[in-house]
Parts: sequence; C-alpha cells; structure tokens
Amino acid sequence: MNFRLSIFTIAIIFLTYILSPVSILKAQTPDCNLPENRNFCLAELEKTEKEISDLNKQLTGLKNEGSSIARDKKILENQAATAKLKIKSYEFSIAKLGKDIKSKENAIVGLQERINKNKMGLNEVIRKAYEVDSISTAEIFLSNDNISDFFRDIDAYVFINAKIRESISLINKDKIEEEGEKKQLDGKRSSEYDAKYAVESEKKKIETINAEKTRLLNLNKKEQTSYSSVIGERQAKATKIRNALFALRDSGSIKFEDAVRFAKSAGNLAGVRPAFILAILQQESNLGSNVGSCYVTNQETGAGVKISSGAAVNNVMKPSRDVQPFLVITKALGKEWTTTRVSCPFTTGYGGAMGPAQFIPSTWQLFAARISAAKGGAVANPWAAADAFMASSLYLADLGADNGTASAERNAACRYYSGRACGSADNTFYGDQVMKRAIKLQADIDLIQ
Repeated sequence: MNFRLSIFTIAIIFLTYILSPVSILKAQTPDCNLPENRNFCLAELEKTEKEISDLNKQLTGLKNEGSSIARDKKILENQAATAKLKIKSYEFSIAKLGKDIKSKENAIVGLQERINKNKMGLNEVIRKAYEVDSISTAEIFLSNDNISDFFRDIDAYVFINAKIRESISLINKDKIEEEGEKKQLDGKRSSEYDAKYAVESEKKKIETINAEKTRLLNLNKKEQTSYSSVIGERQAKATKIRNALFALRDSGSIKFEDAVRFAKSAGNLAGVRPAFILAILQQESNLGSNVGSCYVTNQETGAGVKISSGAAVNNVMKPSRDVQPFLVITKALGKEWTTTRVSCPFTTGYGGAMGPAQFIPSTWQLFAARISAAKGGAVANPWAAADAFMASSLYLADLGADNGTASAERNAACRYYSGRACGSADNTFYGDQVMKRAIKLQADIDLIQ
C-alpha cells in the first residue's frame, strides 16, 4: 500500500470539496438603490409625503367650516386623495421589499449550498484521515523508499489536519451568517406584511368614502336644501352601530359602544390597539359558536356535560392543571362551579376556557392580580366583559401586540390561539381572520367617533 498516494489523494479530495470557490447567488440590487435611480426615488417619496401633509392641512381648514354638502364633498375627496397617496407610498415600499426579500432568499440558498458542500468534503477528508491515523508512524516510514518521502507524507498529513480545523471554522462562520440572513429575511417579510395590510386598510377607507360620496351626489334638491336631515341620517347610522350588540363568548352580548369603551380602556393600559382587541374577542365568540359551551361536573376527571344537549363530554377540563384553579376562581366570585360555563374541548385536547377572553383557569390566575390592581383591588372576573377585555389586552401585549405593527399583531393573534407565531395553516388562518376583522371594526369605530 502506498501511503504517500493515500495522503495526496486526501489532499486532492479536500481541495476539490472544500477549497473550490462557491459563489453565493445574489439578486439584482433594487432599482431604487441604483445611483442613477436613487435621487428620483427619493424625490418621488418626498413629493408624496409633502402632498399628504398639504392634504392634512386642507382637511383641518375644511373641518373648521360650517356644515354643508359642498364642504363634506371636499372632505371626502381630501380623505380619498390622502388614502390613495398613502397606498402609493406603501406600494413603493412593497416593491422594494419584494426585491430585498428575493436577495435575502438567494443569499441563504447560496450559504446553504456552501455549507453542504463543505460538509461533504469534510466528511470525506475526516474518513480518509481516520484511515491514516490507524497506521503507525513506523509503518508509514517503512513503506517509503527514502526518508524524504516519509517527511513529505508527514507534512501533507499535518497540512490536511490543519485544513480540517480551518474548514470547521468556515462552516461555523457560514452558519452564523446564514442565521443572520434568516433573521433579516424575517424582518423584511414582516415589513412587507405591514405595508400590504396598510394598503388593505386604506382601500377599505376609500371604499367607504366613495360610497358616502355617491350618496351625497345622489341627493335630490330638497335634501340638498335641508342638509341637516342628511347629517341626521349619518348620526342615526352611527347610533345604530353604537347600539348594535357585540357578541361575547359565554357571557352574552353587550353594546358595541360599550365594547369599544372597554377595548380603549384596556388598550390604554397595555398599549394594544382597541380594534385588534375587539377582533380577537369577536374571533373567539365565532369559534365558540362552533365548539359550544360545557359544564364541569367531575373534579377528579375533569369530565362534564354539553349545555345545549346535556350529553356527557370527557376532557372538559384538565384535572391536574385547571380544576383546582377553577374551583378557587368560582368560589371567590360566589359562583356554583357545576353550573358555570366553560368551553367544550375540540376533537382533541381539553376545553375549560372561561368567558369572552377564553383563558384556561391556570392562565387566568397569572393575570388575575394585574387585573385586580387595575380595578382598585376588586376580584378579577373572567366572565365580566371589562375584565375579559383587560385580560386579553395584557396577554396580547405580552405576546408582542404592543409593538403596534400589523405583523406583530398577526403573530400575537396566532400565539393567542396556538402558543406559537404564524407559520403554518393550522394557526395562520386565525391570525389572518383576526386582522381582517380588525379592519372592519376600525371602520366602525371611526364612524361612531
């Protein structure tokens, strides 16, 4: 066996797999980062922002004028123009973010290819090096024709061992860089979602504005002369929304106006948008209509019955985790635990969630002291609307919704539902539905204000 040939074979393998250049694919630089386009893009963005500022000044002046059809038409046109300019600004950001995202994705693919190639080469070199390690120095010496060949083989062996260490270092460096690229990619995707959500919100505003503008344009002469009646209609619509019932799971319904008041109070405490809090509770109420409500009847097993039919249901509440906290909560509130509504279980797992916010008893206890302190010491009640709103807002803030961005709210919603950020079909649907509800609820809030 020629050991010198084996060692030089190792060197060739190493150089082929490890040291061959691998270029990371790079996406084209976004147009607005090109020197020849940068000034134009900045000028366009500055122009758009100035137009928005000018329209806001005009709007302030219009609102100070006396009420009239002409004035309100101008206000609507002003608001529509502002919304369109905002959409233009957001779409500009979306286009740039799309290119940035593609660039990051390509960079990650390139890094993964380089890491995989280096790993393959490293595995082969380590295997060959292990074979040489199993041969004694005396055997290598005796296999060579002269002493110079022996030292040449030893030098090659030392060189390869050094390159193994160097390769491991390069792989670790690439992994760190890959993690950094992935983190930046997540940030870009979140920013893109924020911009797209903002566009949808502005489009909803334009849709509402156009409907109102059409209504004004279709007024007959008599209605135009007595514009106060038109204002009265608008006020009546706002009143109707205020008085509309906002369904709450396992606690009946309350007036929309009261729901907004609770959401604002809770939102101010936790730093979470009121429309988002309302959307979460509305989503929970909607889920409740599908799952239904149950009573716990057995402390030992957590079993119970379905309220609608009286049918026996297993796993209404997890006995080792939630039954005892549930008994403590109901006792403190003077409730009979066997006739207090909780959620029924899904097809798998446990139910036992309480009230509009759908907190399981063990989780509710984590927030009870904070809610009680905000109420001046009164006992926290998961079935009371105001307390449920407060619990939801505090929890959503802990889950990241107080960041204020649409992507942070969406991820907080997914965590509220499943305990993890949006990322797969089994929880992302919840976040998407909540964010759609928030757009509609925000429009209703704006109208009643």
